[in-house]
Amino acid sequence: MKTSDTEESKQWSHEVLKQFRLIFKAVQQHSQWVETHCGVTSAQLWALWELSKNPGLKVTELAKAMSIHHSTASNMLDKLAKKGLIMRERISQDQRVVTLTLTQEGSELLNQVPSPPQGILQHALFDLPENVLKSLAKNLDLLVKEMKIKDIEAAMQPINPLPKKSPSSKRK
Repeated sequence: MKTSDTEESKQWSHEVLKQFRLIFKAVQQHSQWVETHCGVTSAQLWALWELSKNPGLKVTELAKAMSIHHSTASNMLDKLAKKGLIMRERISQDQRVVTLTLTQEGSELLNQVPSPPQGILQHALFDLPENVLKSLAKNLDLLVKEMKIKDIEAAMQPINPLPKKSPSSKRK
């Protein structure tokens, strides 16, 4: 008999499920609030925050700081540049090397946003003690393996907010 077949294990499974729901819902709500009130996604806001702390970061360094794929970071930076929130500068002879800085508009936006600018999940994780993070990582790895998740690339993409409900999707 598997451990998960006991009544106590079922109760713990339900408790963990509820905690995941709380986490996902809170992240989605925070993301929606940021996008509605700031005009950028929560991931874009986190990128701006990282650049405010470390002006002159390279795209690869920003991607690493945010635990996202380089191409995901590049696409996000395209959107921030179009909004006039960041500047890309080529400062070396290697034209592929680009450094990133906030524009005045980017700094002003960052000064007006809610705390924590890097997002509530990231902020909470950054504040946990190392021993708790190690335990959490090991246990979540077991869960990922049990779920037989195939899309490992999803780990390198930001969490997106809930899609906005269109008027036609509401029940009458």
